[in-house]
Amino acid sequence: MKADQRHRKSLFAINVGLAANALLAVVKTGVGIIGNSPALLADGINSTSDVAYGIVVKVFMHLSGKPADKEHPYGHDRLESIAAVVVGAFVITTAISIFWASLHSIYELFQGASSFAGASELALWIAMATVLLKIWLSVWTLRLGRQANSSVLLALAADHRNDIFSALAATIGILFGRAGYLWVDPLAGGVVSIIILLTGVEIIRESAADLMNTTPGRKLTEDIRDKLARLNEVLAVEDIHGHRFGPYMVVNVTIGIDPKLTVAEGDRIATRVEEVLVEEIDCMRRVFVHYHPVQPVQRH
Repeated sequence: MKADQRHRKSLFAINVGLAANALLAVVKTGVGIIGNSPALLADGINSTSDVAYGIVVKVFMHLSGKPADKEHPYGHDRLESIAAVVVGAFVITTAISIFWASLHSIYELFQGASSFAGASELALWIAMATVLLKIWLSVWTLRLGRQANSSVLLALAADHRNDIFSALAATIGILFGRAGYLWVDPLAGGVVSIIILLTGVEIIRESAADLMNTTPGRKLTEDIRDKLARLNEVLAVEDIHGHRFGPYMVVNVTIGIDPKLTVAEGDRIATRVEEVLVEEIDCMRRVFVHYHPVQPVQRH
């Protein structure tokens, strides 16, 4: 997928998710209050938080689409990983807020200080409709995220998936609350908050790995070695270090060549290595090659 097409699809998916979350935030928060459902209200708070970080992500995505300049020779794609960290931080904050509110509601119920008497039928229907909408958004965003190799869209897809569990828990809580088990409604919000928290931690962990200059993954490293093994003049591939810029990689490769070759011949081999990796690996943006002499018997 071309960079401009990838960027347009990513922004479209973000806009669709933002619009859906804005609608859900208004409806679920309002019905949660009017329909007397702590679980749906907690889910509405979750959607409100989704709107807030959706706006932040949209800003970051617009910035990441800027072309390379003197200060950013590899472009601004790394802002996608920063945006994913923002998503993870909002997810964790939301989880803590929902968990605390749920504990407070359960405490008031058991202390007899709550006037909660069960949620309305409208709250139940809204929760079920949210499940269906979020299933579609999760699958659709995940598919686009994989096509575009976008950490932001994959993070948003994970958040949509969390919202499925959140809405399911709200649905179950409302059902049991209407059946007389009032404590199940706020408990459902607490269970969901733990699921949301774990996902937020995972999003930050993966995004932080992208921002750190870690080595490429095992699959990409093996792919690089396999492609260079076809070049007879490359006697060894010793070190591979990568720097991720959004969906793209800049790689430093150390190779061994015949000590009898001239510097000019070594430069020609290094250029060929760069051409092969950039042309044959989609995510490769730039390759820096260092070469030094090794004995032919060291080839592997």
